[in-house]
Amino acid sequence: MADSKYFSTTKKGEIHELKEELASLDRPKKKEAVKKVIAAMTVGKDVSMLFPHVVNCMQTEDLELKKLVYLYLINYAKTQPDLAIMAVNTFVKDSQEPNPLIRALAVRTMGCIRVDKITEYLCDPLQRCLKDDDPYVRKTAAVCVAKLFDINPELVEDRGFLDMLRDMLSDANPMVVANALAALQEIQEISGKEVLQITSHMLFKLLAALNECTEWGQVFILDALVSYQVQDSKDAEKIVERVLPRLQHVNSAVVLSAAKVVLRMMEEVRSEELVKVWSKKMGPPLVTLLSAEPEVQYVALRNISLIVQRWPSILANEVKVFFCKYNDPIYVKMEKLEIMIALASERNIDQVLLEFKEYAQEVDVDFVRKAVRAIGRCAVSLEKAAQRCISVLLELIQTKVNYVVQEAVIVIKDIFRRYPNQYESIIGQLCDNLESLDEPEAKASMVWIIGEYADRIDNADELLETFLETFPEETAMVQLQLLTATVKLFLKKPTDSVQRMIQLVLSAATNETDNPDLRDRAYVYWRLLSTDPEAAKDVVLANKPVITDDSSQLEPALLKALMEQISSLASVYHKPADTFVSRQRLAVQTVDTLAAARSFAEEDVAAAAAAAPQATGNGAPAAAAAAVSSAPVVDLLGEDLLGDSTPAAAPAAPAATPGGLDDLLGGLDVAPAAAAAPPAAAPAAAAAAADPFDLLGGMAAAAPAATAAAPSLPQLLGGEKGKGLTVYGQLKRVGGRVVYQLHVNNGSATSVDGLMLQVNNNSFGLAPADQNVAVGTLAPGARGSAAVPMAYNPAKLAQGPANMKLQVAMRSNQLGVFYWDDNIPLAPLLEEGGTIDGQAFLAAWRGLPQEAVQKLDVTIADVEAAKARLGAVNLFVLAHRPVPGTGQDALYVTGRVFGSMQVLLELRLMRGTPGVDVSFKSERQELAAAVFAVVRSSLT
Repeated sequence: MADSKYFSTTKKGEIHELKEELASLDRPKKKEAVKKVIAAMTVGKDVSMLFPHVVNCMQTEDLELKKLVYLYLINYAKTQPDLAIMAVNTFVKDSQEPNPLIRALAVRTMGCIRVDKITEYLCDPLQRCLKDDDPYVRKTAAVCVAKLFDINPELVEDRGFLDMLRDMLSDANPMVVANALAALQEIQEISGKEVLQITSHMLFKLLAALNECTEWGQVFILDALVSYQVQDSKDAEKIVERVLPRLQHVNSAVVLSAAKVVLRMMEEVRSEELVKVWSKKMGPPLVTLLSAEPEVQYVALRNISLIVQRWPSILANEVKVFFCKYNDPIYVKMEKLEIMIALASERNIDQVLLEFKEYAQEVDVDFVRKAVRAIGRCAVSLEKAAQRCISVLLELIQTKVNYVVQEAVIVIKDIFRRYPNQYESIIGQLCDNLESLDEPEAKASMVWIIGEYADRIDNADELLETFLETFPEETAMVQLQLLTATVKLFLKKPTDSVQRMIQLVLSAATNETDNPDLRDRAYVYWRLLSTDPEAAKDVVLANKPVITDDSSQLEPALLKALMEQISSLASVYHKPADTFVSRQRLAVQTVDTLAAARSFAEEDVAAAAAAAPQATGNGAPAAAAAAVSSAPVVDLLGEDLLGDSTPAAAPAAPAATPGGLDDLLGGLDVAPAAAAAPPAAAPAAAAAAADPFDLLGGMAAAAPAATAAAPSLPQLLGGEKGKGLTVYGQLKRVGGRVVYQLHVNNGSATSVDGLMLQVNNNSFGLAPADQNVAVGTLAPGARGSAAVPMAYNPAKLAQGPANMKLQVAMRSNQLGVFYWDDNIPLAPLLEEGGTIDGQAFLAAWRGLPQEAVQKLDVTIADVEAAKARLGAVNLFVLAHRPVPGTGQDALYVTGRVFGSMQVLLELRLMRGTPGVDVSFKSERQELAAAVFAVVRSSLT
């Protein structure tokens, strides 16, 4: 009889009836009641109140009823931990039953009940079951050890379960071996410690068990073999000899795991003949995977893509297998295209191009675009086939299909960059299709072609003029290309009409745009053209490096890591597992670990104290003491407990006294901007006034300071999370720019290089102007400092309320990717040129919404000194006046936050009296708290 009837009960008073039925002496009735409880639990009803009644049904000889009760216990034991202890005696008793199924069921269920109170009771039954005579019980107990380790790792180590698992690797039953191996691998992954080390003696036992295991047992063994350190090529040959038959297995997971082992061994042998033989045997099994359902095909293709990048010879003759079928899903087609590009060669390019041409006439727009780009990538990769690829692209352009033409223009631009001065004869055909270009990337590509070959296109000025008509409405990508192309045209054909054109473009790019990249590039071009046109030619018309197609190529270190993770999610995502799997490491902090952490912290403090006298000269003892006192305190987790310990900036000299101010809404008597600016900024301001195009003015002197990040910066990364790497850092303002000052200590056992930085979207649009962290190669124990310049990137601007947190990722070639969250201090984001005139202040104050007001517990005796302190943090006093009838002084202050966000302040104070009333207005009122904090710190 079907059990569906249990899922359709909605009677009132059902719980009461179930209690009575569970207490019945009639066994069939009791069993029916438990089934009803399980059904109710399955559909989401809360039946936890029946816990003691269900537990009373455990003591039964009926195996089916016992399984149902155990299922209930697994689900509700967490919510009823005190009552769960009631079941312990029955579990212990069941673990000694003559029936091995009941013994295994008992120990499995105890491992699934994740309640700390009963873990101690699990140890003795588990220890007995690990030595049980029945292999089914032993293999079940082996998995239970991994579950227990996840709950209480100390208990597993203290009771010697890890040693028992290692002994089980020599068990006579292959399934026991496989489960013990799987449990040890899981524990090693959770703990981060090396608990499994395969010896040569153990290796041959695993290979012997391989033939007799189930398919998933074979997967566990094959995955473990990848980590075996091969002693010589003979070991590799023996392993491959035993693993090769697994390539014919019906389970695709076994095939991929076997392929992973063979590929790993191919790295170890030096015989090219042997590698060729193995490669030939690996090709057909991989091809067979493509006959499965689409989902399996996709996983296989993602893995094959990795294999082809490292060993293209394995499938070099199988390119036809990857031709797309009409009924393939789009995700399968896209992956096949990538592999076809990788396998394309001079021998098969004609077949591949014929396929791509067919794909470019399909109805799926995304697939068509990908096919056209594939033709271009083949042209870039294969020099001898470039002419044939261009011929196919020209045929596609003749179809006049809008998106086909645009993609063709994009890839032809890349071909021109790959083969300069070879295929310019086709430019005329491209110019005939200008009306088809409406997408930014296609427009930018065509503009680049016109600018690059302006001396060979008779009407280049007319063509560019058609694009310039819509210059203000174009995207940043197109505007940048139009600016550069117009400059190239002017340098190649300096006619009067072109001269007028360049003046209009430079004027629009410097005065009518909010894009800092476009404006800065226009300033650079303007400076070059106005001072030294010949130097401009050397810069703008210089020979460009030849490009290569690396769009689908992974970095060697990443590819090597992924090759060892074939048949896992990492190989599908093409990312290391630690970038998308967040798993808590349960390594226990011991007294030795704590001592090591403290020793490391003391070493940093001592290094800071030793470095201070050399850096400061006179006054060295005081500087050393300051360096020691400001060093971060490291706790068990490697976190900074003191936060920002950087000393406050020295106050600037007093600013000039501003004139009086009438009523705020009746007009402003504004002090000159130069008087409001801090004296330190005067030389840079004077230089800017003398030469508005001196974009690099004042930066040279600041460079040394920018690269000397002190170890006393707040700690951002450390402990186990840093894998031996400790990073200190903070956002600073140096030489008029925001920089991320970083100090990196390499406490790992390997040299570290290739450090790169990236940030997530944030409230200020902060992004690294250069992602490289220039500390070079850090040997074990070495340290390095760098100042990463930060720029405003609108694409990084997060929407919503202001968040003073910065999510940062740092990648290294050896240790992978690290993540941390950092506080964004507002003071470094206040710009030097943040002044505005009085009328603009008044208009902005009137137009902005209701201000935020806060009373700061600050006492000011000298207003002029207070104005100087505000100027030192780039908050500029526009006007100062007494407030009639109150005895107060009013200061009207403005500043500009990174990203061109103006903030307006009114400060009211009474000299020598505690308390400053601060009113704040801005388009982003949520910045009020951060601005108040800057004002408080500067006035204190």
